[in-house]
Amino acid sequence: MSNPIKTLTKKEWGLWIGSLLIIAVSNVLSGDIDLLILIAAWIGITSLIFAAKGNVWSQILMIVFSVLYGIISWQFRYWGEMITYLGMTMPMAIWSTITWLKNPAKNGKEVAIQRLTKKHIVGIVFFGTIITVVFYYILYLFDTPNIVFSTISITTSFIAASCTMLRTSYYALGYASNDIVLIILWALASIDDPVYIPVLVNFVIFFLNDMYGFISWKKREAIQS
Repeated sequence: MSNPIKTLTKKEWGLWIGSLLIIAVSNVLSGDIDLLILIAAWIGITSLIFAAKGNVWSQILMIVFSVLYGIISWQFRYWGEMITYLGMTMPMAIWSTITWLKNPAKNGKEVAIQRLTKKHIVGIVFFGTIITVVFYYILYLFDTPNIVFSTISITTSFIAASCTMLRTSYYALGYASNDIVLIILWALASIDDPVYIPVLVNFVIFFLNDMYGFISWKKREAIQS
């Protein structure tokens, strides 16, 4: 469990600090600073920066973020997001932490990257379909707002979390897809209550960081191969 901060490049420092500042400014400009949203976003961004480095601390921070985001989602009655992050993303982040610790790269500073096999893809599609159907029914029972997007969010979250656990570069594309869905969800929420605009901004920043993570992992994948 090496210190990921020591390995950050100037570009990564700029991306990290810039993301934190944009999120902070969006909270200030909203006129009603919500410390829970701000802290959760900062932890989430830091997790993504460390994930781009393939460092296991990213998964530990994702566990904390999942708890905080679950609380935020509960406040707006986005039951799908709450159930997804507390009941799926958090447990899978715990599993990923264990998996990453057991599979370090040769340099000992990052996780060993694994290529997806047909078996992996079949498993993701099979279990993803089951989870989507089951969670849709649960969301329907809870009369969840914007149920279609909430259900899609569950599917993309499962794909992203599964790819993270499997140590594949495509985890970042999974989370980027999920970010797009969440941007839509929180845009709809912001129409009802502007206090959630900072959450919307957060996921726009998350999307940019996830795309950087994918590029970073593909570069390291070529080196590790």
